[in-house]
Amino acid sequence: MKFWIAFSFTETTHLIPMARKAEEVGFEGVFLADHLCVPAKIESRYPYSQEGAPPFSPRIHHPDVWATISALAVATKTLRFSIGTHILPLHDPLEVARGAATAAVFAGSRMHISVGVGWMKEEFEIQGIDFHTRGRRTDEMIEVMRKLWTGEVVEHHGEFFDFPPLTMRPAPPAPIPILVAGYSPRALRRTAELGDGWLGPGNTPDEAATILTELRRQREALGRSHLPFECIVPLTTEHDADVYARLAELGMDANVSWPASVAMEREDPSLQEELDYLEDFAERVIRPFA
Repeated sequence: MKFWIAFSFTETTHLIPMARKAEEVGFEGVFLADHLCVPAKIESRYPYSQEGAPPFSPRIHHPDVWATISALAVATKTLRFSIGTHILPLHDPLEVARGAATAAVFAGSRMHISVGVGWMKEEFEIQGIDFHTRGRRTDEMIEVMRKLWTGEVVEHHGEFFDFPPLTMRPAPPAPIPILVAGYSPRALRRTAELGDGWLGPGNTPDEAATILTELRRQREALGRSHLPFECIVPLTTEHDADVYARLAELGMDANVSWPASVAMEREDPSLQEELDYLEDFAERVIRPFA
């Protein structure tokens, strides 16, 4: 079992020393959060907590993900990178494709993208994008980005995006895997149809087992079970080796631990406290699996 760490809600200047520490103590990779901005007033319900309130305040940093991945890739050697979750329909596909391809030049095969449709209606209103078409927009964006990443002359004429023959370079040195996030029936269908993997939202072992089984069934029905597929599943609590072994048999490749600030229930831990958290997690959880 591999272990990732979420760097969500982390002070931007802490990211490079934390990435180096995560690599040193044995983490497989790090996830970055993605929000363009944080509206002062949020009425949308956050779907991953009982209270419906998001786990961050307007003071939280959300740096540009592609610049951050590029910087962390240069500062490390083996650590992998992703975004958990990149709110794909909030963006333009040409800009996402270019940013991701540029980051991939620095990170190489150490990078993938985890995409979702988003939950905060206010962000879409600020961007002037229809919140209710975000699912179809996401599906089309995945198609567009994969075309652009070939580096060849491509064109596209779809429901939301239309462009003439063009090229975009640099092309990524290898295809960038796209993991799909979410657990709704449509999100799981999108994962099975279009995804190179699945990112869970935070599940109990029983929930994860049910979803992994369903994804396997859908991929087999679509004739896609032979393709590479990576499942990264944040579990809501830490578990013993038997639980991880059972989930690994169902297709779980890695777990994701909570951000230091969430684990400490503090919005602004010091850099040293965050580094100590990484060391402590590695000692308690990662090393026993080595």
